[in-house]
Amino acid sequence: MEAITNFSVRVVQRWLPSAFVLALLLTVIVFVLGMVVGGEGPMAMAGFWGDGFAKLFNFGMQMTLVLLTGYVLAMTPFVQSMLTGLTGLASTPKQAMAITIVTSFVCYYLNWGFGMVAGAILAREMGRRVHIHFPLIVAAAYGGELVRGPSSSIPLVIATPGHFLEAQIGIVPVTQTLYSWWNILLTLALLALLVIFFMFQKQPAKIEVLTDTDDDDKAPEMDRADMSPSDRLEHSRLPTLFLGLLAAAFIIDKIVAGTFSVNLNTIILIFLSLGLLMHKSSAAYLHAAEKAVGAARGIIIQFPLYAGIAGMMTNSGLVTEFSNMMISISTPATFPVVTFLSAGIVNFFIPSGGGQWAIQGPIVMQAAYEIGADPARTIMAFTWGDGWTNQIQPFWALPLLGVAGLSARDIMGYLIIWLGISGVAIGGTFVLFALFGA
Repeated sequence: MEAITNFSVRVVQRWLPSAFVLALLLTVIVFVLGMVVGGEGPMAMAGFWGDGFAKLFNFGMQMTLVLLTGYVLAMTPFVQSMLTGLTGLASTPKQAMAITIVTSFVCYYLNWGFGMVAGAILAREMGRRVHIHFPLIVAAAYGGELVRGPSSSIPLVIATPGHFLEAQIGIVPVTQTLYSWWNILLTLALLALLVIFFMFQKQPAKIEVLTDTDDDDKAPEMDRADMSPSDRLEHSRLPTLFLGLLAAAFIIDKIVAGTFSVNLNTIILIFLSLGLLMHKSSAAYLHAAEKAVGAARGIIIQFPLYAGIAGMMTNSGLVTEFSNMMISISTPATFPVVTFLSAGIVNFFIPSGGGQWAIQGPIVMQAAYEIGADPARTIMAFTWGDGWTNQIQPFWALPLLGVAGLSARDIMGYLIIWLGISGVAIGGTFVLFALFGA
């Protein structure tokens, strides 16, 4: 396994293009497939791309703000002291790896947006304080992103009355999907495999360590005697305290009223409120935000490219063609396995769970109904497939890479092997159901 991983790392570092160039290559591939398979003309494909280009503007802004507000929160003295406490528990690379993996996995399970920021920041702090190969621990922090927890949109949607597939499959409660006994066991098994795989990776002969310091994270100090009235206002505690309390009051009111729900917008608001309350001034907050904007540049430029790819995939009929092909080779027992694989493949081109479900979900669930496959198991197979190939899709790694200051090629060699291990575990679960009819 070590030899295979080392080989994978060498190949990826040599041949994998940057995440931006990869998005451009995927655009070309889908453009050509739309003409060859979908039978569309070049101008039609260009129109599909243009129609989809702006579809992720809202989501892209949400992701940018999740990263920015989470990054700024992580730069507060309180959170820094907590991270220092966690890193202080690790005196060896293996201990650092275990703490980072378990912490980030739990955070991803609770909410993938929170896990993305928390895992990246913890990996960076471990890289600063423990002599460890930095790309390896960043890859380990990202490995837990595939977990499907209580914030997974697809199982929550189909458990909600009035969802758009209710006429086909009815209401499927989360006790049959997210909180089924087998899904909980699978989640725990993936955590154990993730820890084992990364903890026992031998560090390369040439270790790349994180060499930056905390100095750049601190806002420059000013002598109060030299401050102008505007400087005093910018370095005052009152403006950020007021805005932070205002946001906190809104959140508390929603919780008391029973109308609070955890989603990207509320996570952004929580991060914003805590960051404002914990930074000592607006100047300190904006200094941290300035660094966060640099970390978010990949999201800002690449999300529209993937929206264009999704537009071409959808309107050219490529998603339907692929889904129907996979359905044609399935039986009631094997359908969840095939669904898992097909969702993973389509996810590489349409890396948005909600968007993919809206396109592919009706096709898959209608087929499940006609074939006689178990709907709850099919839904979870689709959900796991959607998260599985995130491991080799730089789209979702952009926030983490932005915080870590790495490129996709630095971590993808490890994640390709983890993709294979996790795929065997997840796919094998559905294969066992097929073999034993459980």
